Amino acid sequence: MISAYRNRRATRNANKIKKVTNRIEVEVTVPEHFQCPISLELMKDPVTLSTGITYDRENVEKWIYEDGKHTCPVTGVALTSLEPVPNHTIRRMIQDWCVENKSYGFDRIPTPRAPVSSYQVAEILSKIVEMRAKRNGEGVMELVVKIKNLAKESERNMRCIVSNGLAHVLSETFEAFSGDSKENASILEELLSGLTLILPFDHEIKSGFGSNQSLHTFVKILKVGSLTGRRNAVLVLKEILSSNQTKLHEFVEIEGSIEALAKLIMEPIESTTTNATLLAIYQLVTPSTSFNQKKAVITTFLDMGLTEKLIEMLVDCTRSVCEKVLGLLEGLCSIDEGLEKAYTNALMVPVLVKKLLRVSDIATEFSVSILWKLSRYENTIGEEESVAIEALQLGAFQKLLLLLQVGSSLKTKEKAGDLLKGMNLHRGRIECIESMDFKNLKRPF
Repeated sequence: MISAYRNRRATRNANKIKKVTNRIEVEVTVPEHFQCPISLELMKDPVTLSTGITYDRENVEKWIYEDGKHTCPVTGVALTSLEPVPNHTIRRMIQDWCVENKSYGFDRIPTPRAPVSSYQVAEILSKIVEMRAKRNGEGVMELVVKIKNLAKESERNMRCIVSNGLAHVLSETFEAFSGDSKENASILEELLSGLTLILPFDHEIKSGFGSNQSLHTFVKILKVGSLTGRRNAVLVLKEILSSNQTKLHEFVEIEGSIEALAKLIMEPIESTTTNATLLAIYQLVTPSTSFNQKKAVITTFLDMGLTEKLIEMLVDCTRSVCEKVLGLLEGLCSIDEGLEKAYTNALMVPVLVKKLLRVSDIATEFSVSILWKLSRYENTIGEEESVAIEALQLGAFQKLLLLLQVGSSLKTKEKAGDLLKGMNLHRGRIECIESMDFKNLKRPF
């Protein structure tokens, strides 16, 4: 009992370390001036604000930059400068104290690296511009790697680098080296890697990035680039294609662009790439594109077997992927050829019914829309109402009825109502109750 109590008390106070020697218990407490006023824990990188109060850098920078508070946490006085100053004296005192109390479990804190300054970032970026003008690809690569490493060191470095115009320099450099993408393949992939650090792009970067020449470069990287290069290319491309219809149209016109995107779904690299690719493809098949262009794009996707792959993905996927896949399937079903592929797939209706009211509102709306399109398509080809019958057997009637009550968009309610009318014609001869809906009911025997 006593041991358990001591363990609990030690857990509650992380700044107290106990050592037992010859049955004498010794308790060591971290000196108050070594503790961060915010976390009350031993400071690892002490910095002092303009008010003269010292904090741990990680905690006070979160207070200033993430929480957006420009006052001293202790005094409440407005800060005259948002740049914390390293307190080397306190840091050395903490290190000496840790060494003295090493036997009690305190390890010496390492000397932190000084954060990058705006001047240092500006100097590196200006050198990149200089190397770009001289067409010195190796120099550009070396500097991009350097600034990437600085950005990865800390959140503060990342904010400093981004705020000094990294996106514009890298995007302009990418455009400049896109002229000969074969010769500069490694340079271009390195630039893309740097650009992924600052996603998502703001509107200004989106509108100024993505010339026809650079779009051709993206397609080449998607086709023959390294795995990392293809991943980074689609992450950046997704941002560019969302900016305006002109770039979307230009991308579609590039030979092999559609096949390159579809291949990233058919042969996935990892989840982040898959998500970005689904969004990029969705932009190509939505109503915002012209019908002829959209039909040509969808036909290419269908010929590559994308419908079957997407339905297979729906069987077991995360919420985010599910929403994107359903949205893309809904877009593919906007032409008869896409509807035919979905209609003849045995998994289509069961998966759609399963996703109703189980994933999210948007997933439910996409599922209802696809079921409604399949039902109407069935009527146009003169087939028996197999969609309504199969959905009824799977328990869709109760779900759609509930959907009308819990709330959804007007279009979704109208489509749900049409589906219910079709199913109602068969309710008298087909069991439409899903046993799982009553799994918690107690049996009388």
